[in-house]
Amino acid sequence: MLKVGITGGIGSGKSTVARIFKLLNVPIYNADMRAKWLILNKPSVKESIIDLLGSEAYFHSGEYNTTFVAGKVFEDQNLLIKLNQIVHPAVKIDFEEWCFNKEGHYPYVIKEAAIMKNKIGLDHIIYVYASEEVRLKRILSRDHRTVEAIRRIMEKQFSEKEFRSISDFVIDNDSEMLIPQVLSIHKKLIS
Repeated sequence: MLKVGITGGIGSGKSTVARIFKLLNVPIYNADMRAKWLILNKPSVKESIIDLLGSEAYFHSGEYNTTFVAGKVFEDQNLLIKLNQIVHPAVKIDFEEWCFNKEGHYPYVIKEAAIMKNKIGLDHIIYVYASEEVRLKRILSRDHRTVEAIRRIMEKQFSEKEFRSISDFVIDNDSEMLIPQVLSIHKKLIS
């Protein structure tokens, strides 16, 4: 069974592309959603985050204090690196366990993730491309973020050149039709 990553910058359309693959009966592991679940539900992850950022990282109800955490880690690159060193290994293990349960049932599975630095643990990577202008419009229409906040996130992500350098396939979600591009990649992956 092949393990395929889907990545791209914020607002590029990774989730839309993943939904098309899901319609083709391809299992999708959403790394960002699983990370949020692990942050809330895995005691070792929760304890490590509290050790790093303090008890304010979680509300008394047990919910994750995203605003507090984001304020801390986006102001201090060192804290962001340490937080990623807690969450990313937990997601990696969770993904491997998820894949083990899919083994033998599917020709390939997809891991959707905004942060994908290389192919470690993956056979192929699909990069979903959209121009910065298109991405900005999409994010402004769906999120309650300022243009400045969105640009700060974009600056911390890979550039188009960096995404392309790690990718085996590129889906143009700026102007091209998505379904034919997904079908083309799907055929290559199952052959």
